[in-house]
Amino acid sequence: MTAIQSAFQVTRRVLAAPTVGPFLALLLAMAFFSVKSENFLQGQNLSLVLQQVMVVGVLAIGQTFVILTAGIDLSCGTVMAFGQIVMTKLAVAEGVDPLLAIGLGILACVAFGFLNGGLVTAVRLPAFIVTLGTLNIAFALTHVYSNDETYSELPSELLFFGKTFTLGGTDVTYGVVLMFVLFGIAWYALTQTAWGRHVYAAGDNLEAARLMGIKVSRVLLSVYVLAGLTYGIAAMLLVARTELGDPNAGQTTENLDAITAVVLGGTSLFGGRGHVIGTLIGAVVVGVFRNGLTLIGVEVVWQYFVTGILVILAVSVDQLTHRRRA
Repeated sequence: MTAIQSAFQVTRRVLAAPTVGPFLALLLAMAFFSVKSENFLQGQNLSLVLQQVMVVGVLAIGQTFVILTAGIDLSCGTVMAFGQIVMTKLAVAEGVDPLLAIGLGILACVAFGFLNGGLVTAVRLPAFIVTLGTLNIAFALTHVYSNDETYSELPSELLFFGKTFTLGGTDVTYGVVLMFVLFGIAWYALTQTAWGRHVYAAGDNLEAARLMGIKVSRVLLSVYVLAGLTYGIAAMLLVARTELGDPNAGQTTENLDAITAVVLGGTSLFGGRGHVIGTLIGAVVVGVFRNGLTLIGVEVVWQYFVTGILVILAVSVDQLTHRRRA
């Protein structure tokens, strides 16, 4: 009887883990699309899903940091767009060394993260308002700096992470590998370091964290700066994948998809609860639905419809869970 009770308790703990729900949703989606399309489970198609996910996935890492502190960053996609324009224009039109151009593009995104974090911590403006403002600033700067021109014929250094290697007969891009490495680093930072514990504490109860001696302003500022860093890396991956510097890239669906991935991954919009691995699963769920619906001939507009339903369901579950905890 004791063994049965023990097994039951273990099962309950496993099912209560925040990543279990998203993982089960991923398995069900993959099972459904594998039945509907014989091409879905082919190695090349699954590799394509990961290629489509890698940019949004890296964006979503930074978004996870922010949402864990009960904030939200509406500017992630437009900041990424500005970063990729800085990289490509400097490398192509200004003749700057490609590696330096990449570094400056990432630095531009970090600067936006610092601006967001500074306004949230020093001026104490709501993250929603701050990032809505910087969304528009980044959008304007992207079009002004690029003169609405698209930059092509990029140096090979900017395209490295779009190159592939063969693994088990399937082509895998270096960008996908980098995405997994970044998720691993983010997991370690959030779960194995004092900084990660402070992030969760600040998101759970800002005032309580302050009374515990945590320098919450410094923690919040670091969160937005690191988010900006991930947006810059996502900009580099976007350039490598599209082989273009396009001022219109990344400014619409990527913003929403990054937030969708975090929410589907089980991170609470109320802060203090969630897991970056859940975000990875959420990003793959979005990619699987987009890819699977395309394979079975569903129009793009209905893909957005399905994604919207998924977001509403995920937020509803989060809301009910938060009420029970309260």
